Amino acid sequence: MSAPPASPSALLSQTPQGRWRVPGIPNLHSHAFQRAMAGLAERQTHPEDSFWTWRETMYRFAARMDPDSTYAVAAQLYAEMLEAGYTTVCEFHYLHHAPDGKPYADPAAMSRALIAAARDTGIRMTLLPVLYMTGGFDGRALSARQQRFGHDVEGFLRLLQTLRAEQSGLLRIGCAFHSLRAVPEAAMREVLAALPADAPLHIHIAEQVGEVQDCLSLRGARPVEWLQQNFEVDSRWTLVHATHLTPVETKQLAASGATVAICPTTEANLGDGLFPLRAYLDAGGAWGIGSDSHISVSPVEELRWLEYGQRLVTRHRNIAVSAGSSSANSSSVGETLLRGALASAPQATGQDVAQDFVVLEADAPIFAGAHADDVIDRWIFSGNRPAVREVHVGGRRVVADRRHLERDAIAQGYRQAVAGLLAD
Repeated sequence: MSAPPASPSALLSQTPQGRWRVPGIPNLHSHAFQRAMAGLAERQTHPEDSFWTWRETMYRFAARMDPDSTYAVAAQLYAEMLEAGYTTVCEFHYLHHAPDGKPYADPAAMSRALIAAARDTGIRMTLLPVLYMTGGFDGRALSARQQRFGHDVEGFLRLLQTLRAEQSGLLRIGCAFHSLRAVPEAAMREVLAALPADAPLHIHIAEQVGEVQDCLSLRGARPVEWLQQNFEVDSRWTLVHATHLTPVETKQLAASGATVAICPTTEANLGDGLFPLRAYLDAGGAWGIGSDSHISVSPVEELRWLEYGQRLVTRHRNIAVSAGSSSANSSSVGETLLRGALASAPQATGQDVAQDFVVLEADAPIFAGAHADDVIDRWIFSGNRPAVREVHVGGRRVVADRRHLERDAIAQGYRQAVAGLLAD
């Protein structure tokens, strides 16, 4: 397909067939196995249900995953992502070992299952093996259910070295620290010293109020505050969630050049809270979106609810805008959101994603009478009817006529895997 002319929005172009074309969207935070438990944690288990009670359900489900089921679930998820318009996934992967905590005969078996799912579906992947060492800020040992997540530093670095040998044009190996509560400071420093200088680095941080309180109690500072005081946080870092920030932390984080991966549907589902988006935009901060637990697999819904959360808390409309004279500014909420989600992709993923694109369905009712200056707003703010017609990743068409090219076979494998996971 030849390069179409640019539109006034600079994010939009048209194909020779007159269809609208937008860049592929990066998904900056994914736990693939959790897609199979979507909808299974929506019954009250405690009058004050929260992330911490949801985690108990997640642990029970995670204990059943193996390389085969991980492949089947991830393939289904990645096909769904592509059909929705995601073209890159950052997979935050901590299910490393067998359920009893013993490594598989191939210590990289679970990682390779994810790599194979990405390869077979055609999505661009940044795999982020996770270092997970302790059960809390106090350094307690991992619980029995956390044993399969754990590594010592030496074993973790061996895993990274093994996986880096498999990098390709669509696969990048980065690194993740699960959280400040799960990785001691000395271990973080040792891993950072051993990483390639350009390796993407992700970490969960300041997602829940309880986490902030524990960090204050045991380290004398809030999580983002502590991280910036003790490490050189720069553009190689992606801080996942960072929901609970003070105004000072917000400005300092924006100035650092790091990316925040915001996951609105998961953060809402878990009752985490709302990211201070307007203040962060005003400070020039970099950000992107992730679908995290995959209770929704839709970049449109993540972007829409990122804006809607701000409207609910401020009781005003059209919050995420960046009006001004620069071509990067816009009074359009949709354009501001899409541009922001795209701008952080190279640093957060470590990949060149410029050749990936999505073709929208020109005949979709939401685009009736559309012009270049309103297409993106219509796409994001006109509900949930699918509008993605084609998806191209790395020069390969992987979605045509709204369907992933291997949808049926992938779905059959997924159904079989989930039946096994849920069998008593």
